[in-house]
Amino acid sequence: MFVDLPLDQLHSYRPRLPEPEGFDAFWERTLTEARTVDLDPVFTPYDAGLDRVRTEDVEFSGSGGHRIRGWLLAPRDATGPLPCVVQYLGYSRGRGLPHDWLLWPSVGYAVLVMDTRGQGWSPHSPGATSDPVGGTGPESPGMMTKGVLSPEDYYYRRLYTDAVRAVEAARSHPLVDPGRIVVSGASQGGGMALAVAGLVSELAGALVDVPFMTHIRRAIEITDDDPYGEVARFCAGQRHLTDQVLTTLDHFDGLNFAARAQAPALISTALRDEITPTSCGFAAYHHYAGEKELKVWPFNGHEGGSTHQQAEQITFLRRLLG
Repeated sequence: MFVDLPLDQLHSYRPRLPEPEGFDAFWERTLTEARTVDLDPVFTPYDAGLDRVRTEDVEFSGSGGHRIRGWLLAPRDATGPLPCVVQYLGYSRGRGLPHDWLLWPSVGYAVLVMDTRGQGWSPHSPGATSDPVGGTGPESPGMMTKGVLSPEDYYYRRLYTDAVRAVEAARSHPLVDPGRIVVSGASQGGGMALAVAGLVSELAGALVDVPFMTHIRRAIEITDDDPYGEVARFCAGQRHLTDQVLTTLDHFDGLNFAARAQAPALISTALRDEITPTSCGFAAYHHYAGEKELKVWPFNGHEGGSTHQQAEQITFLRRLLG
């Protein structure tokens, strides 16, 4: 296991932001472009065999107008308006099946689970959304270097845009209180929640667990584990493109979004995490501009707090949302 910074240093670890020139203009242009296409959210009743949970198959227009799939679940007899958790997924995961997402309806909230374009190869959580955009240069297997030679072409520009549009889709649902939207995710999903917290105003909260795509330059230097390993292997072969790759990645680094986020956040990190190193989680916490709490799991790896962290989230949201 690689060794990250000592715990006493982590508690004050606040590295320089990797903010590229024109960061805000890039994202303003990106989202303005996406919104020229009608969101066109469609919520179709779906029989998942869950008698006490209202289940709907979701579609909406994401980046490029591409149709993004998802699920919307809520307590069957709720009349609204309900708080809604917009759930983003870890690397390789898709939306899975409705019964995978019963936590928040059990608490009394709605949940919109956003499928992840071009992923969903996990046998535990299959997906249903393609990424119709082809490559624009050399790539390593996986998603981390897909279009990485340009911020405009990079895969995560499309994915983060989808994530913003998912919040807009949730706000359009008649059961959902648009003023009580919370973004949530772990690993890649945590990175997406962090990005959306920095891009979308008036969120009620953010649940950010072991966030991926955060403090990226450090992560690819200290861990060989995938998905960061995809970038390291690419740069090992394409040596002359390293600076270009890093500049692109800076446009998607969670630290830059954290510095712009205002929603109250519960952030977690784990001290034995070799996939999203602990220093990256602490850096996100220290740069986060809104009200924040940090939960540290000292003996856990990338699973973080798992169901124990969910218990922390329930307490956090009940206090925040009522």
